[in-house]
Amino acid sequence: MTDSVIHNTLTFTQPFTQAEKQLLTPQAIDFLHTLVARFAPERERLLKARQQRQQRYDQGALPDFDSETTSIREHEWQVRPIPQLLRDRRVEITGPPDRKMVINALNANVNVFMADFEDSLAPTWQKLMDGQLTLRDAVNGTLSFTSEAGKIYQLKSDPALLMCRVRGLHLNEKHVEWRDRAIPGGLFDFALYLFHNVDALLEKGHAPWFYLPKTEHASEVAWWREIFRFSEDRFDLPRGTIKATVLIETLPAVFQMDEILWELRDHVVGLNCGRWDYIFSYIKTLAQHGDRILPDRQQISMDQPFLDAYSRLLIKTCHRRGALAMGGMSALIPSKDAERNAWVMQKVQEDKAREAGNGHDGTWVAHPGLADIAMAEFDRQLGEQLNQLHMSRDQDAPITAERLLRPCRGLRTEAGMRANIRVALQYLEAWIGGNGCVPIDGLMEDAATAEIARTSIWQWIHHKQILSDGQLVTAELFERLLDEEMQVLQQTLGEDRFCSGRFADAAALMAQITTDNELVSFLTLPGYRLLP
Repeated sequence: MTDSVIHNTLTFTQPFTQAEKQLLTPQAIDFLHTLVARFAPERERLLKARQQRQQRYDQGALPDFDSETTSIREHEWQVRPIPQLLRDRRVEITGPPDRKMVINALNANVNVFMADFEDSLAPTWQKLMDGQLTLRDAVNGTLSFTSEAGKIYQLKSDPALLMCRVRGLHLNEKHVEWRDRAIPGGLFDFALYLFHNVDALLEKGHAPWFYLPKTEHASEVAWWREIFRFSEDRFDLPRGTIKATVLIETLPAVFQMDEILWELRDHVVGLNCGRWDYIFSYIKTLAQHGDRILPDRQQISMDQPFLDAYSRLLIKTCHRRGALAMGGMSALIPSKDAERNAWVMQKVQEDKAREAGNGHDGTWVAHPGLADIAMAEFDRQLGEQLNQLHMSRDQDAPITAERLLRPCRGLRTEAGMRANIRVALQYLEAWIGGNGCVPIDGLMEDAATAEIARTSIWQWIHHKQILSDGQLVTAELFERLLDEEMQVLQQTLGEDRFCSGRFADAAALMAQITTDNELVSFLTLPGYRLLP
């Protein structure tokens, strides 16, 4: 490409503007290149191992605990002690590294803000650059934002702690190439955040803290362990300075939790119940299993037996090993309608009370307006304690593979199918337009919830499910409902908004990935091709 910038065998396909020159300094590029050259080849092997495991599941095998690592699960050991600053994480808020969002999140009544380069960010080059600059300013305490109306947003004196979620193993950064191939997106996010913030974080008494998403196997966090160790040596940091919380948001990973904690034991501080991605992964992993098809998304709540078992096993495993067990995200957001808002607050309160009562050490919210409710529930449960590491759940009956894999019962309805179409369609349109975090029908939707929507329909078509009104789910039925929902959206949004958006692209992409013979593993992979 004519605009390509070649540096130390890394090729950047975007011109260097002022933002790039601040972030992509020769020293930062050198660090990134070293990481890519050293660790990208192993990432390809890990992705191939994922495909091989999925092929076994598609042929009828079921995920299970690994007999070869029984000794890790049965012996007594603990992870490295959790730093004092990270022992109280009762409420965390998440969102993309957008300047105004970051200020509001860090100023909210929460302990931690997780800046997300993954599911809630559409990774356009500009958003990635802006996001890294925003986090650098946040760490330095200089972050501010002035709205078009002239309102000034600034960080308060004692903001929440900052964590950075990098992109998952499967995602590339197409704007940077090494040996004519796109580099791993997670390495790009990690390298720039660490390089530009490690000194300032340590001066504050903090450290580089990360969230690792979409893990499926302990070998994948072992890859990150080596990256952390190499980086600590590079920056003369004591072993264990870099800390990570691992999301348990895939079905295979729930059978690997002890092994994940063991491999990352110098660096891990906790595991997190990524509930929406977990539901998506349940559908995807068991896509060919006609006896394990889930009902309408609206009926899949955390009190369903297979999700309750997942939450309880995560708590029991983490606390046995001295790690925090973080709860999941409430996708509900406040409403301007008083009656609807009262219902939202009640549902969030019930959800957070269940998590606190089960023994989770903290939880997630998507909106600052829900922080107080979540905080009140965990304050009530924890009292003066920083966490619930003392809650062992030793009296629980053993949680078996059968219980973790048991599908929940419920109806599959036309209304549920239409709701799935609306969510996936609007989310895809926003995502390919550069926005990865979207309020839709009173819920904060990100890639995970859109994934549930489209994979559910794929599985219903694939296994010829019958809806509650007797309709057979076929590709033709889906395409008819998609056309009808497109027309409803056009009327609801108005001609100007509809025509200026990318709904035709979104509908075409959704039709492709929902009716394809093979289940596309992540909608963001074909979606990424539509991003600038």
